[in-house]
Amino acid sequence: MIRLVDHINIATERLEETRAFYVEVLGLSEGPRPPFAFPGYWLYAGERPIVHMQFSPGPVGPSTESALNHAAFEVADMDGLIARLQQHGVAHRVVLIPGTKVRQAFFEDPNGVRLELNEARAVAGA
Repeated sequence: MIRLVDHINIATERLEETRAFYVEVLGLSEGPRPPFAFPGYWLYAGERPIVHMQFSPGPVGPSTESALNHAAFEVADMDGLIARLQQHGVAHRVVLIPGTKVRQAFFEDPNGVRLELNEARAVAGA
C-alpha cells in the first residue's frame, strides 16, 4: 500500500540552472547521490532527498503538455518562500483553498515544471 510520495524526478537540458533554482529559490540542499552513469543531483529537504534531477540530452516539455500537472510541497514558512520567489523574480500566484485558511502558491521552475507550495497542514484548522 502506498504511504506517501517519495520524490519527484526532473529531466532537464538545463541541469545547473535547475539545481540553482531549487537550492537558491526554494531552499533545498544538495546531498549524496548514487554514482549513476549520467549527470544529475539529489536535492534534500532536511534528511530526505525529495527532488531528483537528471540531465536530458534532448528537449523536455513543460508540465502544461503533460498528464502530470504539477508537484506540490508542504512548507513551514509560506511568507518566507513567497518573498524568495519575489526576490528572484519568479512569477507566481497565491490562492486560498476554499473553506480554509490555507494558502497555496503556484509557479514554474526553469523547465516549465509547475510547482505548488502549501502551508503546513496545521494551519488548516485555524
